[in-house]
Amino acid sequence: MTTLSVVIPAYNEEDGIEAIVDRVLAIEPQLAEVGVAGLECIVVDDGSSDRTAEIVAGYGERVRLIRQQNRGYGGALKTGFGAATGELIGFLDADSTYPPEYFPKMCQVAMDGADIVIGSRMAGEHSEMPLVRRVGNTIFASLLSLVSGVRISDSASGQRVLRRSVLPMIYPLPNTLDFTPAMSTRALHEHLNIVEVPIPYKERSGRSKLSVVRDGLRFFKSIVWTALTYNPVRIFGGIGLVMLLMALMIVGVQLFGSLVVGSLSWSFPQLFGALVLAVAGVTAYTTGTTFSYVVALFHTRPIRQGLFGPYGNGRKIEKHYWWLGLLAILGGIGVYVASVVFDLTNPALAASWFAPVLSALMVLTGVQLMSAWSLARVLAELSRRDAEMEADLNWTYVPAAHPVHTDVVAQQI
Repeated sequence: MTTLSVVIPAYNEEDGIEAIVDRVLAIEPQLAEVGVAGLECIVVDDGSSDRTAEIVAGYGERVRLIRQQNRGYGGALKTGFGAATGELIGFLDADSTYPPEYFPKMCQVAMDGADIVIGSRMAGEHSEMPLVRRVGNTIFASLLSLVSGVRISDSASGQRVLRRSVLPMIYPLPNTLDFTPAMSTRALHEHLNIVEVPIPYKERSGRSKLSVVRDGLRFFKSIVWTALTYNPVRIFGGIGLVMLLMALMIVGVQLFGSLVVGSLSWSFPQLFGALVLAVAGVTAYTTGTTFSYVVALFHTRPIRQGLFGPYGNGRKIEKHYWWLGLLAILGGIGVYVASVVFDLTNPALAASWFAPVLSALMVLTGVQLMSAWSLARVLAELSRRDAEMEADLNWTYVPAAHPVHTDVVAQQI
């Protein structure tokens, strides 16, 4: 039978720890109704200086008390996870903002096949979350959905149920308050089955330990840097595409203005800005695709790669880098030759600098594309070398059933 361990991290929570522990212990009959045979309640006292540990100790054997030096929110949770004995591990805050009464429903979802069940405060149930934090959570959830390609409504919820077996796939995790967004980011990129269950949320009485600005920036960095360790091209590529679109918009505005006045008139500073944005966009995108191959070498399971990666699927644009780069180099050389032939570099001209600059940027872009193509090819070979070695080692030769000559046929074993 399935058992549940509920971990409660606590730091100076003497005013609220008794209420939340009582509520957790009270759900045991409801857990039994959904097939959860046992409940283990673990309180991790993270270096409290008040009576938190004393109050929890009063529950005796009904609650496991773990005391440690202050490691932070995530550090307390990881301590609890390490001590838990249940097949399912749940956790929630000690300030009664999250409803433990929803654990039975969340466990039922986990037993139906979910790897991680998130109690979503943003999915329709009554929530007392302040407007500033609600907006922040919406931004972080949107960012996580963007970098992972999977829609999620609450990336930082502090009430979850997960299978013990998924811990090796989502570790390492930080010791700080960005523990939950980092968990969400890793879980989505590990392609775990995540299900959100709407839960009500009650605002904490008294002062919150969460700093909107400081911890908001920490959440943002945690999501972005964790995503970069899995799929860099989604972030770098997104930045590169935005730059390319901005360059196209600048050129488009220039062309539209020329059509309105009836003559071709260019603003060279704006056109130069468009060129710089275009080059920076190409650089960012190719950097992302290259990083994707580097990241693949550090993952034991295949992640999404380009055309040169395993099975030859993924982003097909990478196979075109070499000729696009060669075309850009030749185009840059052609622009410079034309500028010399037509004397466009004459200092007497108002825009004498433009043609040489355009030529240089085109050549540099071409070199970037060809370098990215070469590096992607090499890294792709390295990433699939182990698989090809394994295939070669498992390949043997057996004689044909009725050989006429000395031919043999190959057989995979």
